[in-house]
Amino acid sequence: MNPARDFLAADWPAPAHIRAGTTRRTGGVSEPPYDALNLGAHTGDDSAAVAQNRARLCSALDLPAEPVWLTQVHGKTVADLDAGHAGPADAAIAGRPDRVAAVLTADCLPVVLCDRRGGCWGAVHAGWRGLAAGVLEATVAALPAGPVDLMAWMGPAIGADRFEVGRDVLDAFAAADPDCTHLFAPAEKTGKYHADIYALARRRLQAAGVANVHGGGYCTVTDRARFYSYRRDGSTGRMATLIWSAR
Repeated sequence: MNPARDFLAADWPAPAHIRAGTTRRTGGVSEPPYDALNLGAHTGDDSAAVAQNRARLCSALDLPAEPVWLTQVHGKTVADLDAGHAGPADAAIAGRPDRVAAVLTADCLPVVLCDRRGGCWGAVHAGWRGLAAGVLEATVAALPAGPVDLMAWMGPAIGADRFEVGRDVLDAFAAADPDCTHLFAPAEKTGKYHADIYALARRRLQAAGVANVHGGGYCTVTDRARFYSYRRDGSTGRMATLIWSAR
């Protein structure tokens, strides 16, 4: 793994010692259809290949510790890594230099957050179910810094043109935020909707008090060379979005 080629660094005004970003699918040893830097152990890939990919990740990024790999369940539970909590969860927060927060995605939206001083940070797996359930708000509330002191970066996820959803998804978001329906564009012929997951997440973050939001604009489905996409390929690997302190 070459960080300059195989890692998409977060473009946001975080303190210099805070490092964050998303791995690309290149730079690993997994065979098709998981080629190459698959970091998900639950995908059906060879476990030895995944272990080697994870070792390459730790070495290439000079991580202070192995990332804490969560069991993600599309909910809103937040794991406090400083307290040793690593059970089923879709977000993780930390403040200790030996804690690397990470989430795995292949179309779902990854979000990282930190405070302006870099004293706390978190990573969030925000698929539409978790996003609608409030996983971003739960993570903001769990961080020890106030929302006004937080910033966020949104990593690669499925783009609105490819994220076609049913009325049930629109209703799930509208139940908590009736004014968000303009972020669901009717799809021609199918009777479904194109959902803008980036705009939905930004709206949720801003409502929770986090105005400093960056990133977005990627599409995991259309960018086959760089990103895994479950919706596009079915059997595929997972990228990792990580955040840690380099102090």
